[in-house]
Amino acid sequence: MKPHQRVAGLLVSLFLFSIPLFGYATPYPSLQKLIDAAKPNSTVIPPPGIYAGPVTLNHPLTINGEGKVTIDAGGKGSVIYLHTDGAIIRNLHLTNSGESHNDIDAGIQVRGDFNVIKDNVIDNCLFGIDMQQSSNNIVRRNKISSKPLDLGIRGDSVRLWYSFHNKITHNTIRNSRDMVVWYSDHNTIAYNDSRYGRYSLHFMYSTYNLVDSNHYEHNSVGIFLMYSDSVVVKNNYIAYANGPTGMGIGFKETSGVDIENNKILYCSLGLYIDLSPFQPDMTNHFRNNMIAYTSIAVDFLNDWTGNIFEHNIFTGNHTQIAVSGGGTANRNVWKGNYWSDYEGFDRNKDGIGDTPYEFFGYADRIWMDVPAARFLQGTPVMAVLDFLERLAPFSTPTMLVKDEHPIMSATQTTSSKL
Repeated sequence: MKPHQRVAGLLVSLFLFSIPLFGYATPYPSLQKLIDAAKPNSTVIPPPGIYAGPVTLNHPLTINGEGKVTIDAGGKGSVIYLHTDGAIIRNLHLTNSGESHNDIDAGIQVRGDFNVIKDNVIDNCLFGIDMQQSSNNIVRRNKISSKPLDLGIRGDSVRLWYSFHNKITHNTIRNSRDMVVWYSDHNTIAYNDSRYGRYSLHFMYSTYNLVDSNHYEHNSVGIFLMYSDSVVVKNNYIAYANGPTGMGIGFKETSGVDIENNKILYCSLGLYIDLSPFQPDMTNHFRNNMIAYTSIAVDFLNDWTGNIFEHNIFTGNHTQIAVSGGGTANRNVWKGNYWSDYEGFDRNKDGIGDTPYEFFGYADRIWMDVPAARFLQGTPVMAVLDFLERLAPFSTPTMLVKDEHPIMSATQTTSSKL
């Protein structure tokens, strides 16, 4: 071979090996060959290192990376396509999915039942774990984050669509968009820690789900339930859901829910209630929740009924109750709640106020009726108008809430006394 031919060949070789640097291929060995060679229901423990994805599982396997294996999708597609039942994916680092929302590029796409996905790190993936028509799966102790994109175009941490009886527990989620449950019933979402996203948890047309003991902080919205009846939301910590649309828990045409023992702190809105409960024969129960240090503790979109508020703590809120567009919240049941702005006494020392707690809308309700006026909420001029209105009302003020048996201390329980 002549010298100039050797040089040309060397240049071609250098170019071909440099292709991975530009994202056209990957320098990593394929994990698919190990998967295809494994017998069903066997365990694959790849040697430590970085492997090329995507990887497709069409038969049940246990893949255990032992915390030493990375699968890199090379910026295209999903890292793992799980198209089987009864597989276990654990202790892997899954990274570098594609960026297609149409294809739902994810760390793991699940299309099967009775699978276990646990103790994985999923990062730089558009979606974390996508589950479609998949039931009885376990997603536990994973660390999930999206690609570093603007909030609205990130993918969701966990996405359920027509999926039932799954358990999503003990996951740590950072900088993803939403956790979404669509048309999916009887799922358990518990002990997850989600921060710096949009919706910590968003239900759409999903009934009979359990939301228990999650920690949601610094997201735009804590939990939102849309057209999702008979959901139990208990023991959750929701804080710092701020911004123009910030809220702890929101309800849109949702009925038969139990909201119990939750802490909602430092949010723009504590509870946002829009036409809920929607079913005329159902009620929503709010018990033993703490709603504190919010701009508005409970914001009703309109004059509605069917909600029962018992033994809740309302403390340090700028406004306890708001009803947009006029009307009252007093057609709901308010019983035995603690109100930090209650001005009554307890002369017989039974822990219950001698007089009812009554909350009126005076001049400061201008911002409730005219959304643009919310800019003035809390300003000195509104405070002065409100003070003058309380001294000498120009018209009969609207009673927004009346609690016949307010409790005197935020630490006491009154269920046995009322």
